[in-house]
Amino acid sequence: GLHQFSGWDRPILTDSGGYQVMSLSALRKITEEGVSFQSHLDGSKHMLSPERSMEIQRLLGSDIVMAFDECPANGVSRDEAIKSMELSMRWAKRSRDGFDAGGEHAERAALFGIQQGSLDEELRKRSADALIDIGFDGYAVGGLAVGEGQEAMFGCLDYAPDQLPADRPRYLMGVGKPDDLVGAVERGIDMFDCVLPTRSGRNGQAFTHHGPINIRNAKFAEDQGPIDDLCTCPVCATWTRAYVHHLIRSGEILGAMLMTQHNLHYYQMLMADMRAAIAQGRFAAFAQDFRRDYVQGKDKG
Repeated sequence: GLHQFSGWDRPILTDSGGYQVMSLSALRKITEEGVSFQSHLDGSKHMLSPERSMEIQRLLGSDIVMAFDECPANGVSRDEAIKSMELSMRWAKRSRDGFDAGGEHAERAALFGIQQGSLDEELRKRSADALIDIGFDGYAVGGLAVGEGQEAMFGCLDYAPDQLPADRPRYLMGVGKPDDLVGAVERGIDMFDCVLPTRSGRNGQAFTHHGPINIRNAKFAEDQGPIDDLCTCPVCATWTRAYVHHLIRSGEILGAMLMTQHNLHYYQMLMADMRAAIAQGRFAAFAQDFRRDYVQGKDKG
């Protein structure tokens, strides 16, 4: 399993593969059975069904398992969105059955259903009702962060989380930038996943309390301050912007490592601060202060 393989003794969430095969649009074929596709590496052919997805995630030893779904591309027609959502709901039932057949793994792990329906409120409600009828340990809002933009995403989140059970985790898949996270939590989202802290770090973007900065910029070449003067990570406590700028511009792998460590720490601080603000009943004030400092500083980096 992944825990022993990677030496990670904390929870692991695995995706079902639905979003991943969407990226193979020219190499895939969707049927009621599942998705058949060719590997982009060697051209080999594979079939991924709800049952096979559950089996793979069981073999990986995942703690949070995602139901197998189809993630439609941004901008599909309503008819296409209906067809895709209804297929995903049939696959959700098969995922539930396949997961429940997993013996000991099914007893200790959690299975999340994935709401679909594009940006259509009625379709989202139909999807949520179908998932609730099947029954899951948590519920994800899928099909967003696929190019629709923040305004449209927030428009969907104004109603989608409320259609899902409030006593179960509500998880927004594939999101996002710090201001996406704060706006989504305001709308009822509890969980997130995103590659941005690491991918952005490797490419020279650091997230800070004062907005994101591009450490490659020449103005940081002799900057003796930390990446973020409010950050408590080891990177900010030890190295200067000038040094990290030098590493990134020189193509040194240490630069990517330090940027990644900082960004992950910043995201953990942000999430911890939001949890504390919610617990103390001051989230609205927190969000207002965050936007003042972060959003208004976005164009200064």
